[in-house]
Amino acid sequence: MKQNRVTIPLPYYVYLWAVALLTLVGLTDSIYLAISHYRVYTDIGYKSFCAISKAINCDTVSQSPYAIMLNMPVAIWGVIGYAFILILVFIAGSKSAGKVRIWSLIFWVTLIFSGQSVILAWISSYLIQSYCILCIVSYGVNLALLFYAWLIRRRFANYGLMVNTQKDILFIWKNKVKYGLAFATFFAAVIFTWSSYPNYWNIEPPRISADIPSGITTSGYPWIGAENAVFEITEFADYQCFQCRKMHFFLRQLMAENLDKIRIIHRHYPMDHEYNPIVSEPFHVGSGKLALLSVYAAKKNKFWQMNDLLYGIAGQGKPIGTKELAKILNLNSNELARSINDRSIRHRVKHDIYTGNKLGITGTPAYLIEGEIYQGQIPPEIIKKILN
Repeated sequence: MKQNRVTIPLPYYVYLWAVALLTLVGLTDSIYLAISHYRVYTDIGYKSFCAISKAINCDTVSQSPYAIMLNMPVAIWGVIGYAFILILVFIAGSKSAGKVRIWSLIFWVTLIFSGQSVILAWISSYLIQSYCILCIVSYGVNLALLFYAWLIRRRFANYGLMVNTQKDILFIWKNKVKYGLAFATFFAAVIFTWSSYPNYWNIEPPRISADIPSGITTSGYPWIGAENAVFEITEFADYQCFQCRKMHFFLRQLMAENLDKIRIIHRHYPMDHEYNPIVSEPFHVGSGKLALLSVYAAKKNKFWQMNDLLYGIAGQGKPIGTKELAKILNLNSNELARSINDRSIRHRVKHDIYTGNKLGITGTPAYLIEGEIYQGQIPPEIIKKILN
């Protein structure tokens, strides 16, 4: 004869501490992601530990416009969210909550977090086409929190979800004096953070002015900086490459602070499979055409204006139209559009790519300094040598 087996739940505080621990893991993960996001944009030598490949790269995810939500990094919203859950867990652990209250609210919050995780995972898969290991950790934490909230409600709650949600809200309202300060402090901190958070991801170069010499070398390459330079830095760059933009703007700032020392020479190396033979599959699609547009601008003595504009627009992930570019730079829009098929302009870009291939450049950015090639970044000792 079969007997009905009765499931005996673990003590309530085992579940409570499991949720608290998971929330702390998510909070720590989000803090690291927030720091990493900041360093990706501000530290020229930074590379996160999970920048492993094209497919698994936390830095690529941080560099995408999808890493920003409502004018703050998604990681900062994660810190805020986990901090809010910790407040709720603290209340749920109080004697007055009686092992029942607040868990329906926690369920709704974690359900929202889990839904957001699904959306962000979809964005990583189909729009960014790169995964962040630590982001995946946060997705797992969110789903685990949702499961625990569901399990605790199932084991300890005695009403339906909607009824318990109403009771949770009423419970907090009745204890507003007891918990009001915590909530008020939390929401005040959120509003202050949101209103004052710096837009460090909007990287901009120093403004071009008549005080900064620029021109075209005898070989036909655009340069900016010292006319009689102590150090000449030739950059091979791609307008859709985040590190190229970041390093270029850093070098421009360095040049502006040392106008009598440094000259930057720009050469094109689009990692576009339609232009660069070392790229075997679609990558940085369209960067070859951007290089062609900047070569045309160089013929009109507006290379550096076009250069900065292309980096800025590409960095924001916005579509680029030749009419818009022509209007901003006061160029002939028809000529600019036709420049993409101009043989002499195409030859210039192909020649730069051929030179880069010959130098053994396999990615961008790359720098030629005193006969040596440096890929990805310029070593700190070379920067020190330039400054000294």
